[in-house]
Amino acid sequence: MQKLKILPSIITALTALTLTSCSTTTAEQYEATALTSYTWQVKYANNLTNEPRPRIETFATTSVLNRNGVKPPGEVIGPDDRGLWWPTLPPRPSVEQVEQRKKPQEEAGKPELVKDVKYKLTYGMGNAQNTLPTNYEVYRQVVKAYPQRTPLQLTLGVNDNSVEKAEPVSK
Repeated sequence: MQKLKILPSIITALTALTLTSCSTTTAEQYEATALTSYTWQVKYANNLTNEPRPRIETFATTSVLNRNGVKPPGEVIGPDDRGLWWPTLPPRPSVEQVEQRKKPQEEAGKPELVKDVKYKLTYGMGNAQNTLPTNYEVYRQVVKAYPQRTPLQLTLGVNDNSVEKAEPVSK
C-alpha cells in the first residue's frame, strides 16, 4: 500500500523535470536539412539464421543533402512521397567483395540496400548559430515556412539537445 502513495509524487517530479528541461525559442533565420543516403551492407555470422547480432559490414554509400525542400544540385532521384530527394544508387558489392570480408567459418548474407535520413535544423540566436538534430515534421514545417521566411517558434528537446517541434509565429 505504501508504494501507491509514492507513485503520485514520482509522477509529479517526472512531469516537473520534463517541463523544466525543455524550452522554446523564436527563430527568424533557419535552415532545415535532410541528409538522405543509400548504403549497401552485408551480414556475416557463423550461423545467420540463429545469430541474434550478426557482424555487419558496410560497402558503398551515396548521399544527398536536401536544404529547405529545394532540389539539390547534381543527379538526384525524386522527390519521393515525403518531398525528399535521394542520391543515385551506389554500386552493389560484387560476390568477390562480399567473400573478401568473410572470416573463416562465417556465412555471408545477401547484400541489402539500407535507406537512411538524418534531419537537422540550424537557426540563429543573436550572433550565434545552433545546429540540432530534428525530425521529419520539423523539416516539413520549415520547408513550408522558408519561402516566406515566416518566423518559427521552436520547441527544444530535453537539455536543448534537439528540435522537437516548429510552429509558425503569426506576425
